[in-house]
Amino acid sequence: TQLTLLLRRKIDWHIMPFMCSTMTFMDKTTLGEAAVLGILEDANLSANQYNWLGTVFYFSYLAFQYPQNLALQRFPVGKWMSINIFLWSVTLCCHAACKSFGALFAVRFLLGVCEGAITPGFLIVTSMFYTREEQTLRVGYWFLMNGFAVIILGFISFGVLHTHTPNFMPWQWLMIITGVITLVTAISFWLFFPDSPTSAWFLSDNERAQAVQRIRVNQTGVENKHFKYPQFVETIKDRKTWLLAFIAGAANVVNSLTNQRQLIVAQFGFNDIQTTLLGCVDGVVEILTIWLGVKLASSKYIGRAYAGTLMYIPAILGAILVSLLPFSNKVGLLFSYWICIFAIAPFTIFLGWVASITSGHTKRITTNAIVLCAYATGNAVSQFMWQAQYQPRNHIPWAIITTTNFCSALGLLLLRHILAVDNAKRESEGKDLEEESVYVVRLQDGHEVNVDRTLLDLTDKENRQFRYVL
Repeated sequence: TQLTLLLRRKIDWHIMPFMCSTMTFMDKTTLGEAAVLGILEDANLSANQYNWLGTVFYFSYLAFQYPQNLALQRFPVGKWMSINIFLWSVTLCCHAACKSFGALFAVRFLLGVCEGAITPGFLIVTSMFYTREEQTLRVGYWFLMNGFAVIILGFISFGVLHTHTPNFMPWQWLMIITGVITLVTAISFWLFFPDSPTSAWFLSDNERAQAVQRIRVNQTGVENKHFKYPQFVETIKDRKTWLLAFIAGAANVVNSLTNQRQLIVAQFGFNDIQTTLLGCVDGVVEILTIWLGVKLASSKYIGRAYAGTLMYIPAILGAILVSLLPFSNKVGLLFSYWICIFAIAPFTIFLGWVASITSGHTKRITTNAIVLCAYATGNAVSQFMWQAQYQPRNHIPWAIITTTNFCSALGLLLLRHILAVDNAKRESEGKDLEEESVYVVRLQDGHEVNVDRTLLDLTDKENRQFRYVL
């Protein structure tokens, strides 16, 4: 209806600008930019130490993922994220004072801890404010801001390359500038980012009720602050959980390019200034591929799994070409590398899919934690395949990227098959939908009341009316 569209538009205008804030994606790419701005020489980093700086970020992300998800359930989502973004801004600024591997290792560890609250927080907020049909596009929109972050960082890097300040290198200016902008972002989140539809400051009481009513079709409830152990156990026993984890891990091996991309392009034969400017094209390609991917995934004729698989086809081709083209063909290598960026889109589609096929608040935050732990593992271990002995052709890393992209595509197709079979089984049960729309709850005084099933904190296994989106 028109009122529903107006409400969704109002939610979009007050939520999406925050989730699309490029600063919430810049921290992961600052290290890659710093590689051509003098950090390797200034901090006396070897290639192995540089790889460790990329890895420790994801190790701390992994270690603190479940505590962060528990905190997101226990505390107001918006406030907890803003605290983490504030600490993250301080940590970014502290990078500028680090002149050794040990110091950089420590701040990168802290950065990973803070980052652990952002993506799961965004997924929770997206699932609370949007229907399952709307979630894929919204996740795609805020995830493609990675591309804008790369473009902005490219121009900042180009600018600081021309600075000439005594005892303060260009890479240090990069950290200070991004840290200050992130601080402004943290303050904005604290003041204006909502915690849930029931407390959103920009909605009237009537609109809050409509916002909750609007997402009844999700069959996922709104929010529950209590940790439910049975839901935790169900998540661990659910085979779907571990397939999701496998896909997340395999899909993010290619993400090691985040820290390596500037070095790879430089090895193709481009100088520092050319490399920083060409990095902006990475961002443009990422934006276009993610936009295309989520549009395909939102089509009822294609869906999530097929869209992700389609996006992997050019990515696999690009990885093969980078490895096989003559090294003298630096333009061909560069374009092949850009085609590899298509592999970013399937994980974006996948993230939105995870939020759409999981119900029950404890089950959702546990699933998010496991998936993002696998995401962190894939990112962490993949940093070490970029060894100095493989340079400049890097045949081994590109072969691994090709293989993991292929495995991730197979995982998406298998997940779709499992969900389709489960949906068919639920349809064959032939339950009366009107009868099943209520749930009888026995109160402590012995009375029984009928409660709308869609507003209860039931898991997708408990609620047989739940249908998995494909």
